[in-house]
Amino acid sequence: MDSPNQPARGRAATWAKRLGLVGVLSGAVLLSGCSKEELKIGFMPLDSVGATNHTEAYTHLWVGGWIAALLVGLVTWGLMLFCLIAYRRRKHDRGLPVQMGYNMPIEIFYTIVPIILVVGFFGQTVHTLNQTTEDKTPGEQKIEVVGKQWAWDFNYVTEDAYYAGVQANLDGTEKPGKNAPTLYLPANTNLEIELRSRDVIHSFWVPAFLEKRDMIPGQPNTLHLKALKEGEYMGKCAELCGEFHSEMLFNVKVVSMEEFKAQTKQLRDSGNKGQLGDDLDRTEWHKNPYEEGEK
Repeated sequence: MDSPNQPARGRAATWAKRLGLVGVLSGAVLLSGCSKEELKIGFMPLDSVGATNHTEAYTHLWVGGWIAALLVGLVTWGLMLFCLIAYRRRKHDRGLPVQMGYNMPIEIFYTIVPIILVVGFFGQTVHTLNQTTEDKTPGEQKIEVVGKQWAWDFNYVTEDAYYAGVQANLDGTEKPGKNAPTLYLPANTNLEIELRSRDVIHSFWVPAFLEKRDMIPGQPNTLHLKALKEGEYMGKCAELCGEFHSEMLFNVKVVSMEEFKAQTKQLRDSGNKGQLGDDLDRTEWHKNPYEEGEK
């Protein structure tokens, strides 16, 4: 014999299917304006594709995390929507619905699945960090990047040349960063980039490289990578460092080794031979007032 609740449940299932179809169509309309490449990399910067030997690992972690989160979200939202419709209160209902203290299979399911997800995310994150931030591949070229209010200095240590940057003044009439300091990097070369600050906390960030590193006074940081794709990229300070933080921009040019050698030779020939040392730092900021002999 048919249950009196069957027609109501049938209508609820029909409405759930309709709402699901509306959701799918809405998602398709929203995504139709996105290119296939943008979807593939999870809306990361398009110029990050193949930019360094680290970008692929970061992209996989990002996209995989979003896929897992969306799958969990779809299942959760679907179950919630079904319950809201199928078990909603109707006119002939009186009092509260039947209360259940617990459901052991569901309790076990809700305990095991989050543990699996957390362990999976943790393992994949550690694997990605080992490929990227823990990359200590010896550099064929060592370059020192020094942040200062509000520009950048570049010491091409291996080539014994330097570039002293000047703040990029943005007045709204030029392309942002057009006259900003330019960091040259040789393509397909293991790089060891040492990062430090002359004054306050800065942060070295090239969005296309999908990496940034903090630059704390007195605590040098390093970045080991290989730039794979020749081209021009934009960089900036990602740490609020004072009044003209927005003008602390720089450009990155990834070029062939021949062009890199020619550029550093030009620096040496123009008098920029050697290295810019820490004598230009704000040493008074680095002193410890409790050192012996100081009060």
